[in-house]
Amino acid sequence: MNGEAGRAGPLPAHRVLIVGGGFGGLYAARRLGKDDRVSVTLVDRRNFHLFTPLLYQVATGAVSPGDIAQPLRSILRRQRNTTVLLGEAVGVDVDKREVRLADGGPLAYDSLIVASGARFSYFGHEGWAKDAPGLKSLDDALEIRRRILIAFEAAEREHDAQRRAEWLTFVIVGGGPTGVELAGSLAEIARDTLRRDFRSIDTRSARILLVEALPRILPTYPADRSASAGRQLERIGATVRTGTRVVDIDDHSVGIERPDGTQERIPARTVLWAAGILASSFVATVATATGAPTDRNGRIIVGPDLTVPGHPEILAVGDAAVQPWKRDKPVPGVAQGGIQGGKYAAGTILARLSGETLPPFHYQNRGDVAVIGRLAGVTDIPWLGPFGRQSGFPAWVLWLTIHILYLIGFANRIVVVVRWGWSFFTRGRGSRLITGAPLLPPIEEPEPPA
Repeated sequence: MNGEAGRAGPLPAHRVLIVGGGFGGLYAARRLGKDDRVSVTLVDRRNFHLFTPLLYQVATGAVSPGDIAQPLRSILRRQRNTTVLLGEAVGVDVDKREVRLADGGPLAYDSLIVASGARFSYFGHEGWAKDAPGLKSLDDALEIRRRILIAFEAAEREHDAQRRAEWLTFVIVGGGPTGVELAGSLAEIARDTLRRDFRSIDTRSARILLVEALPRILPTYPADRSASAGRQLERIGATVRTGTRVVDIDDHSVGIERPDGTQERIPARTVLWAAGILASSFVATVATATGAPTDRNGRIIVGPDLTVPGHPEILAVGDAAVQPWKRDKPVPGVAQGGIQGGKYAAGTILARLSGETLPPFHYQNRGDVAVIGRLAGVTDIPWLGPFGRQSGFPAWVLWLTIHILYLIGFANRIVVVVRWGWSFFTRGRGSRLITGAPLLPPIEEPEPPA
């Protein structure tokens, strides 16, 4: 319907502003792009949509950055009612209904969808970030890849046994899906991919340590799936420590507190962070401007229709919001949460234009899949019944199929399938390039004799 009967002409298009081109923002834009009653503007500080579930594969050299990213303009180019802008949203005026960008000019809206995502939280220890990078962006993935490869290069050149052991010790903080998948990939790199590449070191001696403060890894999975993941990690050479809290991180070591309260210092030159999230700064800006309640992670507590309390024109989705699900459990921070939230937010706006009201948001749990290594993984897919709780090879096949289906762009799917096929048969990882700075390992001079 392009207009209303009895009008002299069509109504002005309803202006929808979407902040964030992740899963929530992109899927909202795609649904709104089918209706010419709306004019859509999508703003993101990156010019591409990133398939974040495969970020760890970039970080561990399995795929290249371009394989899991697609330019937003390319994805939305057929939508004539959609404009993509490269910019960073830093302010909002809820009375004027305007969003301010970092480089100036405000963008007006009739409806605003906040989908700006989240970043890792260091629980008040922001100084740890320089020594323990998280994995939320392509830049993060490339930095982690650089640090991992540099560590092996440094160990190859290091003649002091103690310092060599430091370089060959990798600590991953956080036993959620990202941490588990990183630990599994690192173990595979050390024991398969690199074992014939070096002459002075045996990469299979690398120590991969996964540290989780809660009693078990993959805490959102059923207990038996968590236990299976732990066994599979141990089988490929990683060590899992649950109930263990990180108390300090520096460039040479990690301090941990065991379940019995005793503390230990682990010499390690490579620490990766995969614990806790914090909503983006723009989410905090919106919460302050609207007086909306937030949870401890800074996410806006939205209503059943995903709107910000007191501001029905503003909707928050994905990692920007505490989306309602079960009585004591919000929607988990996974891709499906963003996809379904984005689609619902777009549907709510279109329903209003038709004078209709949608039923409250209902999250459909499509299940969780975590891959641990080659032919290893765990699944928790309730709608498949007993077949939805798999381990090992069946879980690995399900993971591969699901991720290929959801990759944006036909060409990306073909490239990733080819790369995975090559990696499967050769046990290699073709994207082991050291980029960024520094390019050389910081080798220390041996201390002179006393």
